[in-house]
Amino acid sequence: MNDNKLLATMLSYADERQVPGLSRFFKCGEGEYGEGDRFLGIKVPVTRAVAKECWQTTEFPHLEECITSPYHEVRLAALLTLIEIFNHARRDEDLRCRCIDFYLAHTAYINNWDLVDLSCYKLLGEWLTYRDRSLLYRLAANGASLWEQRIGIVSTMQFIRCGELDDTYNIAEIFLAKPRPLHDLLQKAVGWLLREAGKRDQTRLVAWLNEPVATPYAANPRAATMPRTMLRYAIERLPQPLRQHMLKQR
Repeated sequence: MNDNKLLATMLSYADERQVPGLSRFFKCGEGEYGEGDRFLGIKVPVTRAVAKECWQTTEFPHLEECITSPYHEVRLAALLTLIEIFNHARRDEDLRCRCIDFYLAHTAYINNWDLVDLSCYKLLGEWLTYRDRSLLYRLAANGASLWEQRIGIVSTMQFIRCGELDDTYNIAEIFLAKPRPLHDLLQKAVGWLLREAGKRDQTRLVAWLNEPVATPYAANPRAATMPRTMLRYAIERLPQPLRQHMLKQR
């Protein structure tokens, strides 16, 4: 679309000198989780500034063109612009609903951890704060991709910020029940959200980690059954003696 200011502005900031470093950082080599992704060499603060500059003139056909772009930064620009539109439509329920529908219809293009983490809780989390949250449970349990499953847990960040921790713990249980090995990026996401929940209520996190859970052989503390990376992320902010106690249970 010739009038797509968002796309044109993003393309104007391309810096090929940054491309090799970004490709390595986001694991775009053969067999890596970001295999085949392409970059323009634009850093996130620039993309944020472009979204703030362009959101008022960006329509859904423009977002469609950007979210389906082969370039990672253009897809991120589409998501950040969608958030701007969503946030500025607080009195327009129909427009906010359209933003959510657009997001859910394009999860195939939200295909790296930063695209998930910078968008899902600000859209889905915010939208579901006062609504039924079963969608997140379905994404976590049966998401078609690693990224949809990550959306399921990371979206609960918004609830944590409101002091609501139940969904984070409940969805964490879904991941603990998945067959092993659990992808490293899911372990890190679950551990990160548990850590954030623990910052709100350390006592509850410690009790949850210590709670006995059934295994084929015995009942062991939940910390002893968790993937190691997930556990390390979850306990990162606990006092050193507690961290050591949790790690020794493994």
